[in-house]
Amino acid sequence: MKLNKTAPYVPVEKPKGKFFKMPHTYVIILSMVLIAAALTYLLPAGEFDRAENKATGNTVVVQDSYHHVDQNPVSLIDIPLSIVNGLVDAADTVFFIFIVGGVFQIINSTGTIEAVAARVGKTFMNRGLVIIPIFLSIFSVGGFTIGMSAEVMAFVPIGIAIARALGYDAVTGTAMVMLGAAVGFTAGLLNPFNVGIAQSIAEIPMFSGMWLRAIILVVLLIVTSLYIIRYAKKVKKDPASSIVFDLEKEEGHEKVSVISLPSMKVTHYLTIITVLAGFGLLIWGVSEKGWWMQELAAFFLALGIIVGFLSKYGPSKIASEFVTGAKAITFGAFIVGLAKGIVVVLEQGHVIDSVVNGLALMVDHLPSFVQVLGMYFFQTIMNVFITSGTGLAATTMPIMVPLSDLIDVTRQTAVLAYQLGDGLSNCILPTSAMLMGSLAVSKIKYQEWVKFFWPLLLMWVVIGAFFVIVADIIQY
Repeated sequence: MKLNKTAPYVPVEKPKGKFFKMPHTYVIILSMVLIAAALTYLLPAGEFDRAENKATGNTVVVQDSYHHVDQNPVSLIDIPLSIVNGLVDAADTVFFIFIVGGVFQIINSTGTIEAVAARVGKTFMNRGLVIIPIFLSIFSVGGFTIGMSAEVMAFVPIGIAIARALGYDAVTGTAMVMLGAAVGFTAGLLNPFNVGIAQSIAEIPMFSGMWLRAIILVVLLIVTSLYIIRYAKKVKKDPASSIVFDLEKEEGHEKVSVISLPSMKVTHYLTIITVLAGFGLLIWGVSEKGWWMQELAAFFLALGIIVGFLSKYGPSKIASEFVTGAKAITFGAFIVGLAKGIVVVLEQGHVIDSVVNGLALMVDHLPSFVQVLGMYFFQTIMNVFITSGTGLAATTMPIMVPLSDLIDVTRQTAVLAYQLGDGLSNCILPTSAMLMGSLAVSKIKYQEWVKFFWPLLLMWVVIGAFFVIVADIIQY
């Protein structure tokens, strides 16, 4: 799950010399709280009038209603309380994240994902290149449902072993696993950690607009598959053309034993059926019954318990795995509360609307496609500094939502700009736990991965820009 990309993984190589070290994400968020407090002294206080949109039920900003109000600057003494109030205000989201993290650990501990990947590997071991799109598709499901991100490193060795057995290299094996999860996470069809939280902040039905995200998923899968296949064919034809040729000379002789791969068991099939049925129920509940954070949290909690019992876990085992998953996701859960502190400070100082009004005046006379591209690239740049998907949503969406109202960009488009800006760059940022962990496992050097990946990243960025423009044109 993309909630802990700054976990302390050991890098492949120790950098030589002194380089700038990116501060911890919490430090960045707290610095932004201090900046927000400073803005309450520097910016004029003002507010928009807000009204209910009868068609959607959302509370929207009334255009041309901005007016000045009395200054109410936030002092240093007030900041700690504002941070705590932010945690309290975001409690439903914070606990939702804890519950979902615990439940997905229960599912992951059953070994179902590993067994499915191994089964596919055995089935298509002699069918060459077809294994690449299949692996990408399988791990994309993990990305767009459970928000699989850092966890993907556990499956990289299977991908590498199968790729080498087919005459490819470690880059191919790593890419067909890691990039599959990344593509799925970015498309975010049912991802509660990026799309779900962003849509809840935007006050639009959770997981709505899935049809366009499904198209984006398919496009990204096709482009990524063709890119990896092209590279894999080149490596098989001439092993010396491998970006990691030296690594392959050292370890390429290690072939996978099909017998050693885990086999599918009855409990794995039961887990798959339960999870698929559960997500079907989730879609029904959200679309037909209007389920929100509390109902979704209850749903996931029940799903985890059922999967645990079907996997022959006792109550204590289920509880232990749940706590393990909740602990692992503490980093991201608290980021949501800390980021909410930024909003609390800006709201107390009555300057959040002043920021939105200033941004609106800057972009109001620009063509609409430039406006949405600006939102898209803003989110991409912010992802470099705020490396948690939930944290990025909590930090930027409270500003992007009223801005989208003012410049006549739909809130769904604002969410799309966020999720694409948040997801596409994760596979090249050295602060990404998914990337650095996978590289550490595969023994691929960071600069070697960049050499392989940067052309594909450019393609992804262009695809993302195209779809946010399309979304704006069709009033998504």
